[in-house]
Amino acid sequence: MFLLLLAALPAAAQTDGFTWVTLPDSRMEIDGLPWYAENGGHLFRLPSRLKDTLPPAVWNLSQSPSGGRIRFRTNTGKLAIRLEYPSAPNMTNMHAFGQTGVDLYLDGVYRGTAIANKDSKPGATVEKVYFDVSGRPAAMRDVTLYLPLYKGVEVLGIGVGKDAAIERPAGFALAKPVVFYGTSITQGGCASRSGMSYQAMLGRMLNIDYVNLGFSGAGKGEAEVARAVAEVDAAAFVLDYAQNNGTLESLQAVYDPFIAILREKHPNTPILAITPIIQAGEALSGKNEMEAMRSHIRKVVSRRIAGGDAHLQLIEGTDLLGAQRLDGFVDGVHPNDLGFYWMAEGIAPRLARMLGLK
Repeated sequence: MFLLLLAALPAAAQTDGFTWVTLPDSRMEIDGLPWYAENGGHLFRLPSRLKDTLPPAVWNLSQSPSGGRIRFRTNTGKLAIRLEYPSAPNMTNMHAFGQTGVDLYLDGVYRGTAIANKDSKPGATVEKVYFDVSGRPAAMRDVTLYLPLYKGVEVLGIGVGKDAAIERPAGFALAKPVVFYGTSITQGGCASRSGMSYQAMLGRMLNIDYVNLGFSGAGKGEAEVARAVAEVDAAAFVLDYAQNNGTLESLQAVYDPFIAILREKHPNTPILAITPIIQAGEALSGKNEMEAMRSHIRKVVSRRIAGGDAHLQLIEGTDLLGAQRLDGFVDGVHPNDLGFYWMAEGIAPRLARMLGLK
């Protein structure tokens, strides 16, 4: 028996055969955006109160809600969404689906994507009907809407059938999320759509919540960013940000201090450090600055483990995407869907053990 019917909700406006539900709504869960309530319902990845203390590039990129998800259960026979984007798709190494897409998964299976169009701008509404099977028998389904990887968005409404019921979604295997901090690769470049980042795949593989704090070109490990990351009450932290530093000296200045800041608030929380995956040019030329960065990360992790940190582990990025897996790249640097699948497949067993899931 479902007690909450949309037809009984005065806040939901019925138009065009749909009942349009606006966020926030107590029956719809917003995951992956830990400051959502503090930010007044804006789909930002970092708290607005830190806008003036964070590097400008980090704050700007945090407007893209990569890793954010809207989850609920419903028996609706049709589902639609209304969105407003700040601008049209404009990336060269990601098409509109990858940059701006809002993916729909039903019961864990991909069913469609809403995207920005060439006329997208403030005040212009994009409406997408994901499905309409109103003639079929009603059945409760788990809905997950994955928010865009590389474009800000406002969700103006989620449309369901006028007599549909909505419930809170099923819980995750863990009460706390896994927090990923890193670069454009962490943010989701260059997945074909938002449900194909490696964190999204890991989330489905392990039934875990996650927070994506990857910042394209700006994931450099600054202390002020580390303190923001440490605000999240996490089940684990995954660190993969070496590439944005550019030089070994730059990485040396931030890598150990970043972990130290996390450990101040989270002394026993698992931390998984990932060394950089291969790059196509590196695979051709041999050792370079990137290998020196890998070596430094190994030294920091080994020293901390030897010093008594029993909750810190390392994965070699080249074991996930190495010289024999260059078909997993879009532009020689960023993984495609195949590359992200290989990353998720390689990380999942280790992360599961660290989290006590297996």
